[in-house]
Amino acid sequence: MKKSIHDLGDIKGKRALVRVDVNVPMDENKNVTDDTRIRAILPTLQFLKDKGAKIILMAHLGRPKGEWKTEFSLEPVAKYMSKLLGEDVLFVKSPVGEGADKELEALKDGQVALLENIRFYKAEEAKDDDMTFAEELAKLGDFYVNDAFGAAHRKHTSTAKVAHILKPAVSGLLMEKELRCLSQALDNPVRPFTAVVGGAKVSSKIGVLENLIDKVDNLIIGGGMAYTFVKANGGKIGNSICEDDQMDVAKAIEKKAADKGVKIVMATDVLATDDFSGKGTNKVVDVKNIPDGFEGVDAGPDTQKAFAEVLKNSKTILMNGPVGAFENPAFANGTKAVLQAIVDATKNGAVSVIGGGDSVSAAKQFFKAEDFTHVSTGGGASLEFIEGKVLPGVAALDDK
Repeated sequence: MKKSIHDLGDIKGKRALVRVDVNVPMDENKNVTDDTRIRAILPTLQFLKDKGAKIILMAHLGRPKGEWKTEFSLEPVAKYMSKLLGEDVLFVKSPVGEGADKELEALKDGQVALLENIRFYKAEEAKDDDMTFAEELAKLGDFYVNDAFGAAHRKHTSTAKVAHILKPAVSGLLMEKELRCLSQALDNPVRPFTAVVGGAKVSSKIGVLENLIDKVDNLIIGGGMAYTFVKANGGKIGNSICEDDQMDVAKAIEKKAADKGVKIVMATDVLATDDFSGKGTNKVVDVKNIPDGFEGVDAGPDTQKAFAEVLKNSKTILMNGPVGAFENPAFANGTKAVLQAIVDATKNGAVSVIGGGDSVSAAKQFFKAEDFTHVSTGGGASLEFIEGKVLPGVAALDDK
């Protein structure tokens, strides 16, 4: 267990250097179009404000690759946060050096400042062990807080190196919740424990599948990656996405699951199309007999029922990846049905965790975050956590 801001004691008047993830989408006029990540850090900010700390936020936006580019400036985010908090968030144009010192001098107890995009500095993402930039940043605070779960899998200066210099180094409330919910699902699940793993490629989910087989009772495999398993077992998959070089991996995963007594649940019927735009011929076919010229794009009605049945009887559910090309409404029914079954199970007392990129997008598209126990804010980070990897941004924090 890592220390959190609850373990800090008296911090009135002290400067909290807080790494947050406010890498939010914006339109061409620099208006924030989805503020989920900003709202997710508000409890941590409120906690620090109530304790009278001076709050200095470090964050990134996009991938400027160490260059100062105005389109990646965090100034619009500072303005948006000011509106949300109902008070001015001080925007600091030069995060390190004399400029920052001067601007931050005026910071009052309970006030929030946001530093310009930390990725404007090449040293932020440098792979070396040079701590010069970390030392510069550490001078800005009296203690360090990491609340950026979405960047916790990065071994960057602001996410990991600073935590080795500036002590105490603790987690914020969002980071604490992410770690608690994911750990509880993976390490201490109420059984039966079912994982839904989807997405396009087996190759990107090998680690996830391998790690989950040691933990789950049921493994639902959906999405594009399922066709590699179907073909590996002699099925005809038409033009469906397939990684021929991963067919041996698919067979090995099936064998490992059988040896461990884990039930793998896969599609029996799929919606297939001859036009990925959805405007062509769409028909439900046997998953092992997809016609030439057609590709599977969604779970069929029988499969949806089978998936829902397993989920309905589960007490812990982890979803990582959709079971169809849900971005197109014509191919969204399978993913929607799976999410509906998870929502229903949650209402009946199951613990449900939606982890990672596309499954989070789907969950937010069709339902509300409150319909699930936890919706993770970190795509890559939750993926690596589910794989059982150590996240550098977490490892660097103080142990309880």
